[in-house]
Amino acid sequence: MHSNTDLIILHVTKCGESSAVVHTLSREYGRRGLLVRGMGKKTSMARFLPLNIVEASVMPPKYSKMYTVKDVVPKYALNGIRGNVFKNSMTMFMSEVLFRVLKEGSAGEGLYEWCEKNILLLDAIDTDFSNFHIRFLLEFAVALGFSPEAGDLVPFVGEHYPLVERFMKESFAESMLMPMSGQVRNEIAEGILRYIEFHSETAVNVNSLKVLRELFA
Repeated sequence: MHSNTDLIILHVTKCGESSAVVHTLSREYGRRGLLVRGMGKKTSMARFLPLNIVEASVMPPKYSKMYTVKDVVPKYALNGIRGNVFKNSMTMFMSEVLFRVLKEGSAGEGLYEWCEKNILLLDAIDTDFSNFHIRFLLEFAVALGFSPEAGDLVPFVGEHYPLVERFMKESFAESMLMPMSGQVRNEIAEGILRYIEFHSETAVNVNSLKVLRELFA
């Protein structure tokens, strides 16, 4: 038995010369690591870039606890992301946050749909997306069930509270246009990550935030 499933790629862990565990998010399985064989031969690594959305056959385990996956094909080209170094860096950051915060097997209702919507939105935006990861983090906190009010973020964002409060009241389009220095943007992102860490009781340690600091300074 196998099922055709839409998967969002979060992370890839190589195991051996031609196999890998692909950490994914899906409607059916939530956050789950899937074994891929023939990596680099039958299956191109380009299909497993951060936040790629793919269709694949997922097969339940026979002799181990791990599901396997094959027949992986892209669902969307995501040319708007893959052709832009800034957007690519944002997908690295977003996928790392999802990978580190979501527990194996976790499957919040509507989480997959929310993630897919955000990926396609980032792909479609032509300009003014420097604040996108801040919006993503705030919405992710809501998707996790925390639903912060602006005041809840004061211990984490400190002096940037008025800016965060305004950001949360603005529409998506207006929040993308809010002017911020690179330093302020980075400090707000770090503060929201600390909020998520505190409430999820998870040490996030997102390494790719350093890349965003450099690109959006």
